[in-house]
Amino acid sequence: MTQLVTAFEVLKSISDATAALVSNLSKSIVSVNSRMSRGTGVVLNNEGYIVTCNHVLAGCNKITVGQGEKTFEAQIVGADAYNDIALLKADKGIFKPIEFADSSKLNTGQFVLALANPFNRAQPTATTGIVTNPDSSIRQWRGTAMDNVIATDAKLNPGFSGGPLVDASGKLIGINTAYVWSRGIAIPANKVRAIADRLMNGGEVKKAYLGITLNTVAISPELAEDAGIDQETGVMIFSVERGSPASKARLSMGDVIIKFNGSEVRDFYDLPKLLTEDVIDKETEVTVLRGGIPVELTVKPTAKETDGEEND
Repeated sequence: MTQLVTAFEVLKSISDATAALVSNLSKSIVSVNSRMSRGTGVVLNNEGYIVTCNHVLAGCNKITVGQGEKTFEAQIVGADAYNDIALLKADKGIFKPIEFADSSKLNTGQFVLALANPFNRAQPTATTGIVTNPDSSIRQWRGTAMDNVIATDAKLNPGFSGGPLVDASGKLIGINTAYVWSRGIAIPANKVRAIADRLMNGGEVKKAYLGITLNTVAISPELAEDAGIDQETGVMIFSVERGSPASKARLSMGDVIIKFNGSEVRDFYDLPKLLTEDVIDKETEVTVLRGGIPVELTVKPTAKETDGEEND
């Protein structure tokens, strides 16, 4: 009997602590409504800045944020579509800022709480789980890929996008962005803070741009041996925009890119990771297979704001 009472007390203690945590965090979570979709946002500071997922905004300019009876218009400050982060600005001092944790110190098995409030209620909804991978990658998601993301087994329902993923102390460890393969995916808090700080300070998040469309193709063992490379796949160029950096570098339809800026390119998702700001307006080496022969070219990528378009 004593053991049953003790177990009950432990469970009740956990239950009460979780409920109190949700209640306290409700003041830092807002609904984010655009013309086409509903999602959640997290209050960053007392100046009225709110972070959410870029895909929640659905290309709309008119955004409202709310918390129960409090509903206000918000302005879009900026976005990083590649990392699916957007920054909003509402009147300052309306909501309570959330506290950040150091997401680089996450461990597999760590307790997490995912929260959302897409329907502007006084209290958010919540799911719980554990970290299954603190440094995961996802592929074939909205036609792109995301690296250095947190995977958990906390279920994310529609409207959880942009909401917080917190640890047992209620500190932000990530922003929920997707539910794929029965796993909740969150953007790490350290990355969120770095992007938000940049956007708050008037900076823009850009990606390097080549002006091509491409896809993964197989490289036969015989072709790889003849070319002197150790790759089974590369990415074939299917089109080149006129006047683009790729066109000026004489990249052509049918070329198979196998290396960019010193790094191997093995599939469709490798190249976007290499098209960083560091190579914008800089002469960069690219190696292609052309007629089965490796050809080295030099391309100078231009800047392209991450507006959600998927071509490179």
